[in-house]
Amino acid sequence: MKPHVCILLGTFNGGQYLRQQLESFVAQTGVNWSLRVSDDGSDDDSRDIIASFIKAHPDRDIRLYEGPKQGSAANFLSLLGQSDLPARAWVALSDQDDVWLPNRLEHAVQVMMAQMKTGGGQGCVYASRTILTNADLALRGPSCRHPKAPDFGNALVQNVLAGNTMVLDPAAAALLQATAPAAMRAGVPHHDWWIYLLLSGAGAVMINDDRPGLYYRQHKKNHLGANRGLGKAWSRFAMIWDRRYADWIGRNLAALTEMSDLLTPENRARATLFSAWLSRRHSCPGSGAGFGGPETMGPKLGDLGQIGVWRQSRAGNLMLHLAAAAGRL
Repeated sequence: MKPHVCILLGTFNGGQYLRQQLESFVAQTGVNWSLRVSDDGSDDDSRDIIASFIKAHPDRDIRLYEGPKQGSAANFLSLLGQSDLPARAWVALSDQDDVWLPNRLEHAVQVMMAQMKTGGGQGCVYASRTILTNADLALRGPSCRHPKAPDFGNALVQNVLAGNTMVLDPAAAALLQATAPAAMRAGVPHHDWWIYLLLSGAGAVMINDDRPGLYYRQHKKNHLGANRGLGKAWSRFAMIWDRRYADWIGRNLAALTEMSDLLTPENRARATLFSAWLSRRHSCPGSGAGFGGPETMGPKLGDLGQIGVWRQSRAGNLMLHLAAAAGRL
């Protein structure tokens, strides 16, 4: 029997590209699929396109919801938290302006099943590289490759799993469904970063596949876009300097505190040390409250490597330490 994959699609004024993405769902091989769409207040033809798609595919379970109108992260978290998701289904996240390769879902599920046979963990999360294009789908090349395997210590300060490529096994999907309300209350800044953080912390199998599964359009309306080039480097610097990056980390940790019992003992201890380290950056030594527990002395300032918190590149780790030294973390 083919596995059932429930596709979660977030839309907001995406009518210009939406039809091509929907047709790429129809072309998927090797799986059965259903579709949940959360429209976050579009005032273009996005909702009409979805309605026409539902009418054209009466044999499919396709449902349209009103989004929370609190931004992209909240829109996807609201989808993940829906009570009527198909039981025991796999879940795939989708942006509105990509185009999937025909075997994207089939390949992802096969890779996940093979990986899960060799390792335990609380579920499995799959992501992959993408094929970057311009707005007209002219090829620009593959997305960047992250050299190191996904890990909770990396997830505390960096997201390397592209949300538009994510596929979750039923166990991972169920965990996210149960915890989505807490993540929304904390205002986590990016749903894909949150998925990476929570699931890696819980001990799930994490896969970041080198094989691309979709065409990723780069255009003026991208919420974030591909993470490369001088413009993106400057944007990252600006986010550090105005402390948006520090705020993001703080909100992620606040949400994680509500569900610290879901973390493995090792990762709970690492989050505790990192939380205490951050607290001491903004107060006198020894005043840092532990992560969901008593005060933790932990490593001295600057010893992020000792805590086990790191970014994927040397430049990224240098940036992290400089941000701390400048009081921007």
